[in-house]
Amino acid sequence: MKGKVSLVTGAGSGIGRAIAYELSMRGFEVVVTDINAASAESACELIPNSHPMVLDVTNPEQCMKVANQAVENYGSLDVWVSNAGISKMQKFLQVSPSDLIKTFEVNTFGTFYCGQAAAQTMINNKIKGKIINIASMAAKQGKAPFLSDYIASKFAVLGLTQAMAVELAPYGILVNSICPGFVETPMQKRELEWEAQLRGCTPEEVMKIWIDDTPLKRVETPEDVAKVAAFLASEDSNFLTGESISVNGGAFMD
Repeated sequence: MKGKVSLVTGAGSGIGRAIAYELSMRGFEVVVTDINAASAESACELIPNSHPMVLDVTNPEQCMKVANQAVENYGSLDVWVSNAGISKMQKFLQVSPSDLIKTFEVNTFGTFYCGQAAAQTMINNKIKGKIINIASMAAKQGKAPFLSDYIASKFAVLGLTQAMAVELAPYGILVNSICPGFVETPMQKRELEWEAQLRGCTPEEVMKIWIDDTPLKRVETPEDVAKVAAFLASEDSNFLTGESISVNGGAFMD
């Protein structure tokens, strides 16, 4: 991987930070982006060969600017990981138009804008690169409770991944997605509390439900996801495109 450059969105914490770290360990120069400058800088203190940048994925002009800066500053843009995402647990009938719009702006439109920026930059610089979209187990099934807007936004990411893979294949750009399950991150800790309130039980009882639903009988770690992202970023995946890889310990099988 020597000389290769990767960029990860939402990399200030959680899955994004783990992916950035794993790619660094595999020899990539890593651009760590986050909407929060302090989070990006904090992550870079722990990740060798990394560089912080602020990125709001809902701003298409900023997405393009950051992609171009990666090439200008570090010489290439070989891998782009669209990881930034949000969630808010609530009953379907309580999802407001503003909540729905915000979820789609980050999870779907943000992935779209980032994909355009990454692809255009790769094409302009004749780079046969890779784009990895982080979706969710909830992108493949509707039974994840209290996440209707999130589910809809992530189902869209899978369709987008396939459409991008078809259109970008002539340029040698591969596009795949990863669908994590119950991952131990700050976002999931919030969801644990929300789900407990909505179910009328304790967070410990919700955690038991999650683990019982996972055949491998443990909560997923960000590192579990990061290792699959590293595979997709490597030459080992050079004949793989348009796929959505489930990484969830068997909680959902397709």
